[in-house]
Amino acid sequence: MSTKATRRAFLGTAAATATAAWASSRTGTARAAEAGPNSTINIGLIGCGGEGRSVMRGHMQCPGTRVVAVCDLNEQRLGQGVKATGNDSVATYRDYRKLLDDKSIDAVIVGTNDQWHCLCTIDACRAGKHVYVEKPLATSIGEGRAMVQAARRYNRVVQIGTQQRSWPHYQQAAELLQSGRLGEISEVKVWDYDYFYPGFGAPPDAAPPKEFGEEYWDFWLGPSPKKPYNPNRFARWYWFFDYAGAWQVDWAVHHYDVVHMCLGVTAPHSATASGGMLCFEETNTEWPDTFSGICEYGPGPVAKKGFLLQYSFRSGCRREQRSHGKLFCGTEASMLLDRSGYTITPDIGKPGGEETVDNVFRESVHLQSLAAHAQGFLDAIRNGTRPSADVEQGHFSTNPGHLMNIAWKTGRKIRWDADKEQVLDDAEANALVTKPYRAPWKLEV
Repeated sequence: MSTKATRRAFLGTAAATATAAWASSRTGTARAAEAGPNSTINIGLIGCGGEGRSVMRGHMQCPGTRVVAVCDLNEQRLGQGVKATGNDSVATYRDYRKLLDDKSIDAVIVGTNDQWHCLCTIDACRAGKHVYVEKPLATSIGEGRAMVQAARRYNRVVQIGTQQRSWPHYQQAAELLQSGRLGEISEVKVWDYDYFYPGFGAPPDAAPPKEFGEEYWDFWLGPSPKKPYNPNRFARWYWFFDYAGAWQVDWAVHHYDVVHMCLGVTAPHSATASGGMLCFEETNTEWPDTFSGICEYGPGPVAKKGFLLQYSFRSGCRREQRSHGKLFCGTEASMLLDRSGYTITPDIGKPGGEETVDNVFRESVHLQSLAAHAQGFLDAIRNGTRPSADVEQGHFSTNPGHLMNIAWKTGRKIRWDADKEQVLDDAEANALVTKPYRAPWKLEV
């Protein structure tokens, strides 16, 4: 079959299936009514920032859903969350634990900053709620494992927001890689290139703004060390050690997840990393502005001799045409894959020509992808099954970034025991597998 015919057939079937959630938004109200009230899933949103609201809108596109509550510590964002629901009478909370007390809520979206993903998810499972938690799964490997344990102990559906798993062209790319089309895979390069120069500055500490107040700023800090309010700690939290793991965790979890899905693996056996402040001017943020790491994987079902996963981030130059992507390197061909589609290029001297497949999502791509991913979560709740982006997959996909960060912090290569989830023969590095919690918060399942 010709490349064009293959591409046409794929686009026809994939568009009809993977975009069903988006298409259903046009008739969602009628279809939800037909399904009856017993199948309606009541949803609460915890964390009303931009991505939290986007994920909520994605769920609202799916039939048989109703947002009944929103929660945020920041009053301004809470108001934005209410507005995004289109219902001024929706229940509002500042404390997520009070939202979880609402027995009418079936599932919650955890759209908070990373440091709250773990506790909100565990508490929601304990309260009998299913959970859609934004990526990355957690701020430490130990937290991620605790979230998996909570999902299993309380028999809840917990899905991570790695929505690329629900995109048709990523699924087809996985099939092609698993078919052996690229030959022997020896290396996968993934990257995030952004332009944040000259950096985020170093604003002084200040009193919390009125939409927080001291009480809710302390709540925002949660299990992390007590620190005074700083504009960058709030707005740029993903660049601080206490709250996130920078792009090599927060963005790159999407890449690692696709690599794991395509190559049928779950964990590397070693990690190393280098980086530093190599382009920013004065800043009070902490993670490097330029970072590279390598994870080594053992033999698997696709890369039968093992492979290197090479990650690169830089914040001072975005020259590449594809600023967030993955390159699978095989002995027969390479595959360049990102959200726009993928291109297979035969290696030098190999037969055939370049083949390109585009993303099937066309209108409001981000919302379409979120709706498709949300539909998988909702289907799993109704069917009593685990979703494709199950919490344990999310745990495995978040860990490579954590391991690179541990290697960077200790300044040496580390070896990883994936079964025990421990760093081997390195007590200092192993101590970073789980973060300490500030009282009275506790990491308990």
